[in-house]
Amino acid sequence: MGRGESVEPAGRGGSVISLAGAVSAGVGLAVQSRLNGELGSRVGDGITATLASTSVGLLLLLAIVPLFPAGRRGLGLVRAAVRTGGLRGWHLTGGVCGAVFVASQGISVGSLGVAVFTVAVVGGSAVGGLIVDRFWGGDGTPRPITVARTAGAAACVAAVAIAGNGAWGGSGTLALVILPVFAGVAIATQSALNGRVGAIAGSPWPATLINFSVAAGSLALALVLRAGFGGALPGHLPAEPLLYLAGVIGMGVVAVATTVVRRIGVLVFGLASVAGQLLGAVLLDALTPGPRPSAATFVGVAITFAALVLAAHPRFRRSETVQDARLTASRPR
Repeated sequence: MGRGESVEPAGRGGSVISLAGAVSAGVGLAVQSRLNGELGSRVGDGITATLASTSVGLLLLLAIVPLFPAGRRGLGLVRAAVRTGGLRGWHLTGGVCGAVFVASQGISVGSLGVAVFTVAVVGGSAVGGLIVDRFWGGDGTPRPITVARTAGAAACVAAVAIAGNGAWGGSGTLALVILPVFAGVAIATQSALNGRVGAIAGSPWPATLINFSVAAGSLALALVLRAGFGGALPGHLPAEPLLYLAGVIGMGVVAVATTVVRRIGVLVFGLASVAGQLLGAVLLDALTPGPRPSAATFVGVAITFAALVLAAHPRFRRSETVQDARLTASRPR
């Protein structure tokens, strides 16, 4: 464990608060997906739309984080950890994973719809969460792959598939699904990386600033490379300020994820986030013009929360505690 890093306590009350925070982050992701999808459709280019909304969040973070002592101190601790080896350079690349996820929103949601996009992301994040937790975890401590955790992940994927019943299209849709599946794996990795940086910084906001800086740089580089190979750049961006709130929402989502993933782990955070995304999608469908939520969607939401209980409830994690101790004892000192 790196110098200055601390493992969050895992009391039941704190875990409930962390789960509630993760669900809230999922609701934010549902709204972010809708906004990025709309912006991508208006611009005609998902990467440009994503860079625009991410830049809004980055500018706000650059203006706010250095104003507070905790922000300045956290950035200094991260720099010191990189110098001394407590953090590796690749620990700071969570923003690349986030850029892949947010870009996939702008590219895929307009064609796939939120339901199918979410199914694909959940499949990738469930597998990614199990693997990342097994070898690292949100706080640097491995968490075993248990029957309860695997069943919870599988039930969550099935629940989201049920919620998206009827939204699947033909072969073109299946080809587009590959990107959000990869984005799901990336988002699981991002949570662990940002959790590590946040633990060193002692605050989620320096980690969020680093995440947005790397994400914006990655997206800008992608645009430059595409232009170098003859790709055309969009001529203008929409003037509606509401469309750019995705970047502001993303600030909160990353900060919450950075904080709670150290307490509940990557997989459980992912499942809680998915529950929030489905809940948010239902609310959006109910409150905005368009199709109303179907009965299958409500069934999917219920199963998702049941899957979250299965993976997170202490009753189903007794054997995990023993395996946690074995994994920790087997790690090289």
